[in-house]
Amino acid sequence: MTHNSTLPHIVILTGAGVSAESGIPTFRGPGGLWEGRDITELATPQAFRAQPHVVQRFYNERRQILLTKQPNAAHAAIARLQKEYSGRITLISQNIDDLHERGGSPEVWHIHGELLKSRCTHCGAVHECRDDLDTASACPACHSTGKLRPHVVWFGETPLFLEELDARTRDATLFAAIGTSGLVYPAANFVHIARSRDARCIEFNLESSDGVFDEFIPGPATQTVTAWVDSLLGHTH
Repeated sequence: MTHNSTLPHIVILTGAGVSAESGIPTFRGPGGLWEGRDITELATPQAFRAQPHVVQRFYNERRQILLTKQPNAAHAAIARLQKEYSGRITLISQNIDDLHERGGSPEVWHIHGELLKSRCTHCGAVHECRDDLDTASACPACHSTGKLRPHVVWFGETPLFLEELDARTRDATLFAAIGTSGLVYPAANFVHIARSRDARCIEFNLESSDGVFDEFIPGPATQTVTAWVDSLLGHTH
């Protein structure tokens, strides 16, 4: 698709708030995935080495929950913007689910990895994965057993694609954070880059991040993002 370079390059960053409206549990807060749990026992490389069966069980549960959920109106609106907007769109997601893809998004940069993929710690191969993993699971590429882990970024690991996405954000003229505070790294870095390049920064969230953005639009993303996309496409058609 060729892009109209005179239109704003829009960078969209999505977080847990978007998926929460589809029934995906968030990490923090009441009822969140980490409530009553020690993250060092579930989401670190050290935990995987020490208790692989415990870590695999946690992610197996999350994977099966994800497969029962459906994309919502915010996912659909973002996908429609990607398909119909004549300018350039970069969609960055902190979420490890596939709801953007199932909602119709043609390109998603998952900086924290993808729950429906596995990665082999022996050969590095990444494969689609919808079934449970355990210590007997064999890598489809090298056939090693006990080496498959969820293809997700754990605490202490570096998020994916940061160099490419930093460059894209430097080129943005409009930056939108949806369902994320934008205050925690690496999200905070994207916001900082966008602001330093004089991009207009909009936050769609239930609560404001206290003045980091040029504009705060409160409310559920299924409503606010849908209206925003309607207005953008109405202005550019």
